[in-house]
Amino acid sequence: MSENLLEHAPAAKTAPAPAGNASGTPAAGIAPDAITAGVRPDYLPEKFWDGAKGEARVEALARSYAELEKKLGTGAGVPADPSGYRIESRDEVIVADPEVNALLHKAGFSQAQAQIVYDLAAERLLPMIGEIAARFEADGQTERLARQFGGEEKWREVSRQIAAWGRANLPQSAFGALAGTYEGVVAMHRMMISGEPGLLRGETAGGTPTEAELEGFMRDPRYWRDHEPGIVARVVEGFKRLYPG
Repeated sequence: MSENLLEHAPAAKTAPAPAGNASGTPAAGIAPDAITAGVRPDYLPEKFWDGAKGEARVEALARSYAELEKKLGTGAGVPADPSGYRIESRDEVIVADPEVNALLHKAGFSQAQAQIVYDLAAERLLPMIGEIAARFEADGQTERLARQFGGEEKWREVSRQIAAWGRANLPQSAFGALAGTYEGVVAMHRMMISGEPGLLRGETAGGTPTEAELEGFMRDPRYWRDHEPGIVARVVEGFKRLYPG
């Protein structure tokens, strides 16, 4: 059985009711003919009203709206393009980067926000990078020492011997300086196995080296030519003891 099309006929269109209440009077508020009557409406700022002509400055209103829309679209304080950022560097390592600036601009960062990003990088990121680099450097020198002493197992044993010898025979400052580098550890190992005179242990007369003894060490090619850490540390510590002031 076919559907009755007459039951689905569209309803007759009615004319829209005039603005206002049921009686046809205009809604409460500003009179619709206020502008044409030469009176500035309360909602229109004075800068957009031409009192002489008794009409709105439509062109000025349109320009102001366009500027507001532009600001809202790009974000207040955001430069027109990434090259507009003026970044003040707090560290010579952290400088303005075009690719970073492009990303910041795409995300809508203002000048002040972009500067904060660079400031945080200098304040927080650089110290972290330094720590990581120091760890990598230490790991690399540890690997060199392991190869120097015949593998990790042998190095573990030798390192304990060197540490025990260094703490027992060297001032803490000299031991700390030598233990921090590959060359320093090798120098301590040489001193340990050779039984060199204990200048740093205060084994000279009175526990303090003489200036002649220090000059003798400074004439040693290992000091002035090779800058061997062990010899350099001896001379430095010796002068500290000789001239404590």
